[in-house]
Amino acid sequence: MLGEVRICNRSAPLEAGHNIKEKVMVKNITLEAEKRERAGKGIARSLRREGRIPAVIYGDKKSPINISLDSNDINVEYYKGGIFTTLCDINIGKDKHIVLARDVQLHPVSDRVEHVDFLRVNKKTKLAVKVPVVFTDEDKCPSLLQKGTVNVVRHTVELMCSAMNIPEHVEISLEGKEHGAAIHLSDIVLPEGAELVNNPSLAVATLVPPKTAAQEEAEEAAEAAEDAEGAEIVEDTSDEEAKEEETKEE
Repeated sequence: MLGEVRICNRSAPLEAGHNIKEKVMVKNITLEAEKRERAGKGIARSLRREGRIPAVIYGDKKSPINISLDSNDINVEYYKGGIFTTLCDINIGKDKHIVLARDVQLHPVSDRVEHVDFLRVNKKTKLAVKVPVVFTDEDKCPSLLQKGTVNVVRHTVELMCSAMNIPEHVEISLEGKEHGAAIHLSDIVLPEGAELVNNPSLAVATLVPPKTAAQEEAEEAAEAAEDAEGAEIVEDTSDEEAKEEETKEE
């Protein structure tokens, strides 16, 4: 039985043998847009009342174009994930613009999309993008086969690559990895034409051996001690409040 793949800063580890590959959109997103002549807060509020949101297309040494998008359409695409790494075809009447979302502003309460900045791209455009890290060959990993865990500390990697050839993900093989092995950015299989933005020596994950019975008992004892200390603090606070009430009554 394989060990676990543990995501750091998550409440629970993924189950052993879990398929870590994320399904990422590879087809271009298509959005219908309307050109807007004016900008400003008043125009933006008016658009939102009509079920639309403001956006802008810029770059490629051309003048920016202010547009509006259907609010539901852009929210659906945004919450599918991958909007920052998936090319988008924006149709404005008969004109089509190939773009990539570079900035999305969300409402502070509802988290709905309120504004999007799109960058024009072409075959010559190179830019930095973050793509998911995918682990492979779990069934060939000695650490996992011995019930170890993979503590993942870096879920995405920043690459410099062509806008027309953004990878869905990058892969790291776990084949042959023993307990205590560290996985670095340098272990990633980079697609053709892509370069790492960050230092290759940065850690992506570590292989951790399973806890011994003694370690688990020590952790349980420490947790129990913390719970007991917390209960004592609550009790002390209650006693102090009671004394204050008695003093007021006197």
